[in-house]
Amino acid sequence: MTLPILIPLFPLLAGLLIWVYGNRMPNHVAKVGIIATSISCLISAWTLYYVSNEGTVRFVFWTLSSEGSAILKIGMLVDRLTATMMMLITSVSVVIHVYSVRYLEGDNGYVRFFGLLSFMTFVILSLVSSPNLFMLFMFWQLLSLALYLILNFNFSHPDACRNAFKTFFVHRVGDVSFLCGLFLAYKYFGTLEFNELFAAAAENPYTVSLLPGNLFEIDVIALIGLLIFVGAMAKSSQFPLHVWLPDTMDSPTPVSALMHAGIINAGGFLLNRLAPFYALSSTTLHIVFLIGVLTVLLGASMMLAQNDIKKTLGFSTMGQMGYMIMECGLGAFALAIFHLIAHGLFKATLFLGAGTGIHASREEPKLPHSSEHIIEENKSSTHLTWVTGLVVTLLMPLVILMIAHDMLEIPLQDAHGAVIFLFFGWVTASQVMFSLYRLQAVDSWKVACTMIGALFFIGFVYLWAGEEFTHFLYPEPGVSESFFVAAAFNPHVFDLIIFTATALILVGWFVLYTNAKGQKIFIADWLVSLRKQMYILLINRFYVDLAYVRWSRNILRLAQKVAHRF
Repeated sequence: MTLPILIPLFPLLAGLLIWVYGNRMPNHVAKVGIIATSISCLISAWTLYYVSNEGTVRFVFWTLSSEGSAILKIGMLVDRLTATMMMLITSVSVVIHVYSVRYLEGDNGYVRFFGLLSFMTFVILSLVSSPNLFMLFMFWQLLSLALYLILNFNFSHPDACRNAFKTFFVHRVGDVSFLCGLFLAYKYFGTLEFNELFAAAAENPYTVSLLPGNLFEIDVIALIGLLIFVGAMAKSSQFPLHVWLPDTMDSPTPVSALMHAGIINAGGFLLNRLAPFYALSSTTLHIVFLIGVLTVLLGASMMLAQNDIKKTLGFSTMGQMGYMIMECGLGAFALAIFHLIAHGLFKATLFLGAGTGIHASREEPKLPHSSEHIIEENKSSTHLTWVTGLVVTLLMPLVILMIAHDMLEIPLQDAHGAVIFLFFGWVTASQVMFSLYRLQAVDSWKVACTMIGALFFIGFVYLWAGEEFTHFLYPEPGVSESFFVAAAFNPHVFDLIIFTATALILVGWFVLYTNAKGQKIFIADWLVSLRKQMYILLINRFYVDLAYVRWSRNILRLAQKVAHRF
């Protein structure tokens, strides 16, 4: 079974062919890319079927020495996780290739774009099939370079160049931390091969002192896991390294689709590839969960203050990446991959649709009539709004918890069921707090019942698919369960989180209901003032970008003073 070798090879050959002969055959470069990625997609489908039935496939092409501990090994690892990712990457790449044929027609960089697209497809495919951390890190670097080049596609646009450099710089911060993690992993465990590293880490729980005199000792596994996680934070736009993503919209829409559907998922893939390693440290998983939660809250809230369709989608991606990282922090690694696939396909179509809308609006000579955007307020729908919110946010998680265990045979009442319940409670709550405003103008029980029914259906399908996908990616008995056990919270902490989230939701219902009824509550003025202050914070992105600019200036000024002394 050597066919998997051809999967990254075809996009690489297409990129080289376009680079060498592209200017001589500009009308055929798209066909070259489409044919190459389509063949890779077909082989990926066959590989996924083969690996699912016959097991993992490994290749070793070259090694620095015959010793098992050699750090430099070139090869491929194709397991179920890799095959699934290959299927996603090649299918999205084919769609973007086809869409770009007419979208970029007449652009001066037409040939260059398809060359970069094929090269980036090769890099991502090689990254997900890397058999060890060293190769993965090498393609991790190439991915940053390819992203920098494709974000600079409109290189005559100053903002595009500046934001491409900003992206490259933020990724370097994460990559330095990633590299430090690699050094420590090799120093303490003597290997960077995945299975050998996991086994050595499980058998040798070292500790290291961060201060002289054996002060502030920390588990080596936790330290390595956190250092590598910083690299994932930068690639997947997690707080506080999220600042690059919203400013990458100056490139063509197909680039945005590729980036939001594939590249930004690299952090979720990295955590899944190292899932057995992360499962050895509960502290690391809890920090991963906390970072994911902060990213979800910031991304979802800043999205509401945007007035640009692509930036709105960009902050939406940031929030979704927060969910993906949060799922890893909960031990639901396979669910994160399922989320990654669903979001990748969904967001790619959203960006391509946004591009079509932008093109259409540029060709529309007249503005839409303002009367089309007037929404008449209907206070009679207040009761409907409140009932719908109650059903969606409170009853739906309870029904899932109480019924799904017997109907779908999903162990929601076991230890790990609590964290899944927390996840879905959080998702439905955040969704409905936004949707309630939309329902103000909907005075139809049919619409409300349809929406509630659809949410129940999606919730059950998501639960069932997530559970089945967990058994597919981690078929060995007890493996996925060990992830949930490692990520489990203290029961008192979990109860406190549930109580706080429920209290916030109830307060939100109360405020919305009284406002819709035209009633004044005793903290109305304070809430209006808070709303204005929050909007200022959101529109300025919580001043995180400004803080980084000031810190960089101060660091540069300090460096100049030190340089003058020597």
